[in-house]
Amino acid sequence: MPRTLPPLRIAIDTGGTFTDCIWLERGHIRMLKVFSTPADPSQAIAEAVSRIDAGQSLTLLHGTTVGTNTLLQRKGARVALVTTSGFEDAIEIGRQARPRLYDLFFDRVAPLVARELRFGLSERVSADGDVLESTQPNEFERLRAAITAANAESVAISLLFSFANPKHEQAAAQALQSLGLPLSISHELLPEFREYERTSTVVVNAYLQPVMQRYLESLERRLTSQRDRSTQVNQQRTAVFVMQSSGGITPLATAAREPVRTVLSGPAGGLVGASAIARRSGIERIISFDMGGTSTDVALIDREVRAGTQSEIAGLPVGVPMLDIHTVGAGGGSLARFDAAGALRVGPESAGADPGPICYGRGTLPTVTDANLLLGRLQATHFLGGEFALDLDRTQQIVREWLKRQSSALTLEQFAAGVIRVVNANMERALRVVSIERGHDPRDFTLVAFGGAGGVHACELARSLGIPRALVPAFPGALSALGILSSDVVKDYSRTVLWRVHSKLPSGDLEREFRQLHQHAARDFRSEGWPGRPREQRHADLRYLGQGYELSLPVRPTLLRDFHAAHAKRYGYSHPDREVEIVTLRLRATQDASRGPRVWGKSRNTSSRTTAQPIKRSTVIFDGKQLSTPIYDRDQLPPGKVLRGPSIVTEYSATTAIPPGYRFRLDRAGNLLIDVPR
Repeated sequence: MPRTLPPLRIAIDTGGTFTDCIWLERGHIRMLKVFSTPADPSQAIAEAVSRIDAGQSLTLLHGTTVGTNTLLQRKGARVALVTTSGFEDAIEIGRQARPRLYDLFFDRVAPLVARELRFGLSERVSADGDVLESTQPNEFERLRAAITAANAESVAISLLFSFANPKHEQAAAQALQSLGLPLSISHELLPEFREYERTSTVVVNAYLQPVMQRYLESLERRLTSQRDRSTQVNQQRTAVFVMQSSGGITPLATAAREPVRTVLSGPAGGLVGASAIARRSGIERIISFDMGGTSTDVALIDREVRAGTQSEIAGLPVGVPMLDIHTVGAGGGSLARFDAAGALRVGPESAGADPGPICYGRGTLPTVTDANLLLGRLQATHFLGGEFALDLDRTQQIVREWLKRQSSALTLEQFAAGVIRVVNANMERALRVVSIERGHDPRDFTLVAFGGAGGVHACELARSLGIPRALVPAFPGALSALGILSSDVVKDYSRTVLWRVHSKLPSGDLEREFRQLHQHAARDFRSEGWPGRPREQRHADLRYLGQGYELSLPVRPTLLRDFHAAHAKRYGYSHPDREVEIVTLRLRATQDASRGPRVWGKSRNTSSRTTAQPIKRSTVIFDGKQLSTPIYDRDQLPPGKVLRGPSIVTEYSATTAIPPGYRFRLDRAGNLLIDVPR
């Protein structure tokens, strides 16, 4: 009788250039990188799974960019918006805030729903939930006919004050079910006040729903079909989970129904992974720096990963919980160019996975990766563990010819150094946004650099911001996948209540509302087949009466006192005698998704050496100087041994460039710690 193998859990993060895979094998972390297939991301995933599959039941944990790319490229569904009559244009009017105060000719971000696809429903509910005007049955018939005639592919329903009384939204949803279109309903997705943000969130969900549903169902079919063709894995189960922007995974069916929760899927995994792996080195205050092929994602973590409730994606407000991640169009594949004035620019355009950088063999335009290769910071024969060689001769020839066509007198080395300075300046600005501009001193944090290109740029960025230490984690080129592999199942629930309080909490009302949220969570977890009871965290959003924005705090008996203290810390003052408003209640339910050892249990480095021997020496350019530089294999570095730059540390998933004057070592957790000179 054949031996039954334990289930195989694979975390896969789809990036712009590479698709990263992480899994556990006999308690050890394994990694695989394959080129992404932007036209159909599931193709690269299926290829990776076919190379890993060992005949077990498969659980795939997936970080996807499908939602993000759909929004950025405006290639989503044709959405019909159903809202309260008279509020059809709220989605376009938005807020009074202007992106540029004195620019009268700025271009506003166009709404995802055209004017002819917005339909008003004659109904009205008061802010307290009282029905003021009911919809007549014949109006639903008119609405169905109008949506059908408009050739809508998805429907968003967002009625005024539905968070206080969802009766009319429920009736509208029931009446429109016969259309056979995906429905996004605001009281189910985001039962909160602020009709503009709530409507925008529901519209984004409806815009993504058909695209994400097709993609995820296609991925599941492809994996199941591919595995069924092998007699070895015939009849074995395949389950797909998707990483959410809030830092937890959710089943495929839920992700297809609520894709707005996945728009920062991959970067969220990176943030979870960066926080967990830095903590293993005793570091809790970090600035994460994830530089991939097409973009760079940065975030600040002060002891714990927190999800915000008001974010913007592609200029559109999104109100579901999301980790606070700032993204810029700067990555290894970012294209260099000269503008009309002759100034060197880098990004946000990217060569992507196809055709990719020049050194990959197909691209014809210079990128950041090409510049690092020309400077010697990337080693042509030590890329992806030697599985893929970078073409230095092709890069030199094509870049030299390109510079001639630009009428540039720069040498290859001068041009490459300029590209690095420009892209570093772009990324430095992003790091300043999440630190200095929000009142944090970068000198109190550690820069955690990951992604395929993060380690190449980490030292220079840390020094420019005064950050005293950089950390390049184990498996840096696939840390997002590693974070996804360790993530729990997470579900977030909320409800706006708008209670006024002064000196005493409405404990009975709080318990009643949280009991309802708990019942909703328990029902959802039961329906998905999760055993046991999920862990819960209770938070409340509070503000002084008359304020426009809130602070979110854990719910406990000292909630009001905590609010006054938090307000003083954030804004420099508080009013303990002023009336407080409890605005929105939030419950986060978490279930451990792991069925094996925790992925952080094994140190990456297993070298027993006591001395560091470079695999070779090579000429590398730092600050315009050609320096003979030792090239180290990270797997062969002895833990605890202090080394000095200039050095290049290579490994399968990434390269770390360490300039002169920097000291570095591997710690017991397998992380590469770099001391930055002042």
